[in-house]
Amino acid sequence: MEAPRLRLRLPFLLLVALVVSPPANGWPPVAAAARRMRIEPLPTAALRRLYDTSNYGKLQLNNGLALTPQMGWNSWNFFACNINEAVIRDTADALVSTGLADLGYNYVNIDDCWSNVKRGKGDQLLPDPKTFPSGIKALADYVHGKGLKLGIYSDAGIFTCQVRPGSLYHEKDDAAIFASWGVDYLKYDNCYNLGIKPKDRYPPMRDALNSTGRQIFYSLCEWGQDDPALWAGKVGNSWRTTDDIQDTWKSMTDIADKNNKWASYAGPGGWNDPDMLEVGNGGMTFAEYRAHFSIWPLS
Repeated sequence: MEAPRLRLRLPFLLLVALVVSPPANGWPPVAAAARRMRIEPLPTAALRRLYDTSNYGKLQLNNGLALTPQMGWNSWNFFACNINEAVIRDTADALVSTGLADLGYNYVNIDDCWSNVKRGKGDQLLPDPKTFPSGIKALADYVHGKGLKLGIYSDAGIFTCQVRPGSLYHEKDDAAIFASWGVDYLKYDNCYNLGIKPKDRYPPMRDALNSTGRQIFYSLCEWGQDDPALWAGKVGNSWRTTDDIQDTWKSMTDIADKNNKWASYAGPGGWNDPDMLEVGNGGMTFAEYRAHFSIWPLS
């Protein structure tokens, strides 16, 4: 993977904001309308809630992780299912060579399609032998050798979204194999969930991960269906607050608007997740991507 291309496919969350300049043809209609709006001051109670930090660290999962929001790279938005171990190794190399690792981008996360279509002996998850022939343990060792951390993907359903084996009812065994491979992060999706409520499906994997003795960042991806900001702080280290992002200005601004009300529920140990950055994938202008990159730290 070319380093300049990676530089544009920036990761999840960043703790800095960039100065946003208007595009050459003027601000988009949504922004122009916002500039014309009269901004009313928030009620005192709302202001108190917005800036109330008294519960930070108390409501969140206490596994020693996520003192700041996660930063790194995820394979899905650009590669989707077209992934292999070479892509992951090259990405780890690029994070280091571009200096992004020094800025805190330390997670290299494999999304869906890494696993074989069927479980192996003893119902054990297996990597796809065609795309990950060296196995996940060897890949984790390589990533760790770069001073980075490896993330993996599974689903709180019977299948993943791309119909690979899910972890519902296999939480303990799957958590154990992830830990044995040296995995540092789990993105846990919401497909094929048999209609079981997220509040019932996500805690078992939390317990299974914690029982391994390995610190594994637990990222809930239940699409914001049951307002996870209200309950997921004791379950995971981050929680998706909306459906999947699309590489459009409308999708990005809609998600930003929806995240506003959940700001006070995040804090060290557990964070709102507005979904991954789309920066560099081609669906927005450069100025819109700058706005996207600047807004996400506030979400």
